[in-house]
Amino acid sequence: MEVLMPEPQIYVERTLAIIKPDIIDKEEEIEDLILRSGFHIIQKRKLQLSPEQCSNFYAEQFGKVFFPNLTAYMSSGPIVAMVLARNCAVSYWKELLGPSNSLRARITHPHSLRALYGTDELRNGLHGSLNTSSAEKEIRFIFPEAILEPVPTGQRARDYLNLYVKPTLLAGLTALCKEKPADPMIWLADWLVEHNPNKPKLQYHISQ
Repeated sequence: MEVLMPEPQIYVERTLAIIKPDIIDKEEEIEDLILRSGFHIIQKRKLQLSPEQCSNFYAEQFGKVFFPNLTAYMSSGPIVAMVLARNCAVSYWKELLGPSNSLRARITHPHSLRALYGTDELRNGLHGSLNTSSAEKEIRFIFPEAILEPVPTGQRARDYLNLYVKPTLLAGLTALCKEKPADPMIWLADWLVEHNPNKPKLQYHISQ
């Protein structure tokens, strides 16, 4: 009797991180802390948002007293935006950031990023998505070309390769040996496209 293995589920959560204008000179230092905290930087770009773009990005805050100052602050200079990936990325990044008010963070979470790099409640140094839904919307706002597919890791990645990639590749190489085409690389690439209905959708872009 044939045993059907379930399709492997590969989930690696993503969140958006922003280094705000007033601490842009700490970019390398902060990136190092991010990487040492177990995150992967999947995408990265430096840009400057217009006041209108900032208003759209922070649309959920519209009407609050601090909203004009927030949009003015976020559009005052370049920012560095990063897509961070790891298991439970949203909650781990929020924990690493600490409270939104940097003054409070210095008291309650003195080793958090906002305690170390922020100034006050408005100029708190860094941004993080509130939840997975917000993360997806914010990533698409900053990285409209983003492909929000899961990134494989560990045993799940090996399962995926064993179930889908290796059998197709082996069949393609076998067919290549039989065919002996003049340009084997082009022939194999075409064969894989034609014969691989389960080709993995695991591509992502790293932009500077």
